[in-house]
Amino acid sequence: MVVRDIQQFAEIRPRARAYFCYLFTRNMPSRLPNPSLDVIEVGLDKIVNEVDNLDALYVLDNSGMQVTHNLTNKIEYKGGMGVNRSNKSYFYRAVRQKRCVLTDPYPSSLTNNLTVTAAYPIYDDKSELKYVACMDISLKNVLEVAQPSSFQGYFSDFVKFTYSAFSVALLLVAFLLFYNGIASIAEHGFRIGLLNIESMFKSTILLTLSLAIFDLVKTIFEEEVLERIKKDEAGGMHKTMVRFLGSIIIALAIEALMLVFKFAITDPVHILSAVYLIFGVTVLLVGLAIYVKLVSHKVDDDSSN
Repeated sequence: MVVRDIQQFAEIRPRARAYFCYLFTRNMPSRLPNPSLDVIEVGLDKIVNEVDNLDALYVLDNSGMQVTHNLTNKIEYKGGMGVNRSNKSYFYRAVRQKRCVLTDPYPSSLTNNLTVTAAYPIYDDKSELKYVACMDISLKNVLEVAQPSSFQGYFSDFVKFTYSAFSVALLLVAFLLFYNGIASIAEHGFRIGLLNIESMFKSTILLTLSLAIFDLVKTIFEEEVLERIKKDEAGGMHKTMVRFLGSIIIALAIEALMLVFKFAITDPVHILSAVYLIFGVTVLLVGLAIYVKLVSHKVDDDSSN
């Protein structure tokens, strides 16, 4: 499945980049007194003989023109000399960042499959760019190369199973709170002229907590089990935390209001306890506001970078 493969690539990308860049640096230095194509091609030949699942390796000059034929074990992939690749992302990213880079998956004109390219800039002793060595490998083979060990796979499955079990348990709690909230409304709220304010407050609290827990379960299941939310995205889990804490604060505020009414009518001596609860809710609200502010600053800094 293409979407699944791309999600897996996003997870293993650092390992894949480290591996392909290691292949380059082990077989050719990034700086040479007088870089020559012969020396570079010798290093690329070693990589071709060492790694079987590469599509092609080739060299670009400092203007992005391909100056070698594709080095590959597959006859149908040979050729390519003289092609202008200056508009390719792997070329200008390697030139701009001055280091080995790995592209996002893209449709290859060579194989018509999703492919990634590792690009490795080569400089002379005066730090002037001379060549960019490139390596094409299909997305499928990248996933195989950087595939985690069987132990890691089993542990990942165990973690997903555990999160699924907790999600189901929390979902049952949410449904139980929802059922009791609706039952309380049905028992006390539909009797004309017999409206029980305390029962309505309790129903509101139960339904609010049910919604907060359901929202938390939804995010946990999507992020940890379905892996639909990237863990490095600031939006997903932070939004859920804000909504969850907001629901808790609302429930506590309703409880405090209910206690104020109750103690004011039945036991004014204990009304100070309700005031303390209101103060605690205020502190939580201020803390939530500070959290939202700090998170928004972090998201802005990440987006600017």
